[in-house]
Amino acid sequence: MTTKYQKLFKKEQDEGHFWPSFTDLLTVILLCFILIFIAMMIIKSLQIEEMKRTIDQIMGVREQLVSNLKAEFNGSDSDLGIEVDEKTGAIIFDTEILFEYDDSALKDESFQFLDEFVPRYLDTLLESGYEDYIAEIIIEGHTDRDGSYLYNLELAQERAYSVAAYILSDDFPYPNIQDQLEEKLTVNSKSYTDFRTDEQGDYSPAKSRRVEFKFRLKDEEILDKTREILGE
Repeated sequence: MTTKYQKLFKKEQDEGHFWPSFTDLLTVILLCFILIFIAMMIIKSLQIEEMKRTIDQIMGVREQLVSNLKAEFNGSDSDLGIEVDEKTGAIIFDTEILFEYDDSALKDESFQFLDEFVPRYLDTLLESGYEDYIAEIIIEGHTDRDGSYLYNLELAQERAYSVAAYILSDDFPYPNIQDQLEEKLTVNSKSYTDFRTDEQGDYSPAKSRRVEFKFRLKDEEILDKTREILGE
């Protein structure tokens, strides 16, 4: 007959066999989690390195495009009177080249200016092996602070639209490049929010009145955000 003490002794033996097995199971599970964590860290590290290479490639494209635009339009052979932003590559010219004060109709002499400028700009931007990187070409209007924000928002938009409308019209002498423009061209207005200053750092109405040709690289916003995440 099995006594109460024998049953208790047997129970302790069974528990003694159970706990080492359970501990071994926990150890195996913990090791699995550690291995998974290490694998995930390795994959993450490889992904970060790949992102860095992609970012460096895209930013290298921007630097090269800016350099090409500066060489084309800041050289001694250019008499267009325009400025190339050294950081963004934006082409900047004051509105007096294209418009009368407080007007959005193109001046007669502006057509010749655009006939010369636009092909050279596109040749530099799209024909240098970087066309696949360009997401948008933006014509952006800016004004001075005369008048309300909404009035200047409309004026700047109409000026940018006037430029786009001409270079996409039948009057533009280079129809072969219009297809490229239609795929990428947008117009934008900044009203007077992005004003410019003179050499002394004071607000300059004359410099603030301008039209800019800008380009945006594909996935640029995502890449900029990625650089922030990576701490670069």
